[in-house]
Amino acid sequence: MVATLRHHSQPIGGATRRKPAPARGASRMVAREPLAARLPKPDFGVLKRLTWPLLLVALGLGTYELAQRLLPYADRPIARVSVQGELSYISQKAVKERIAPYVSASFFTVDLAGMRAELEQMPWIAHAEVRRVWPDQVAISLEEQLPVARWGDGALLNNQGRAFAPREAANYEHLPLLSGPKRAQQRVMQQYQVLSQLLRPLGFTISSLELREHGSWFISTAQGVDILLGRDHLVDKMRRLASIHDKVLKQQIANVARIDLRYANGLAVAWRTPVAPAVTETTVAVQ
Repeated sequence: MVATLRHHSQPIGGATRRKPAPARGASRMVAREPLAARLPKPDFGVLKRLTWPLLLVALGLGTYELAQRLLPYADRPIARVSVQGELSYISQKAVKERIAPYVSASFFTVDLAGMRAELEQMPWIAHAEVRRVWPDQVAISLEEQLPVARWGDGALLNNQGRAFAPREAANYEHLPLLSGPKRAQQRVMQQYQVLSQLLRPLGFTISSLELREHGSWFISTAQGVDILLGRDHLVDKMRRLASIHDKVLKQQIANVARIDLRYANGLAVAWRTPVAPAVTETTVAVQ
């Protein structure tokens, strides 16, 4: 048997004392954490999420309450009504008289929608805008009707083909007379605008334009010449008239009573006085 000797070296200067080993079976003492560290930490996330909505609700209620208290002091009677827009057919006095029942209200209670509807019921007003101006004013902006032609008996047409009936319609006899089915107002107005532009270079001014029952168009000019267009291809027929007018009709236009464009490749002319013995109507064909 071989014995092993272990030598423990000690530092020079003296021996060091060794800590005594704990006895077998003894429990080791462990320092316990404070109670606050061992308890679960509260979750403030829910509280934070509820804080902002509650603050907003409180702010809204406070603002509403403040507004209710201040409203009697801020809500003044209407002191002034301003009317803006270029008015040629209606006066500011008539406008203010029409809305007088609404102006008796206060600044916040005035019925702007009702005032606008009341103004647009006036025949000469095409569009109205009404707004409040702090602290006690109402501003009105008006757009008048632009009469372009007469329509039927007692009505006028604006530039969009909408009919309106002012009391003074009889004073506009100088405007061209347009007629046709009631639902064809815009269509007749559009054709009037197109045909007027095509006839003007030829020296013609439309005095009346009629859309007849079967869809045919009939023109009377201020120069005393009637033009029958038929139903279709109106622009092409007017171009045909322009080409023949410069070549044949221009020199004798004062003697022309009627031009019939209902032909496929030409036109017929009815003369006021015969241009040849026993001839009162001439047919001109387009080559």
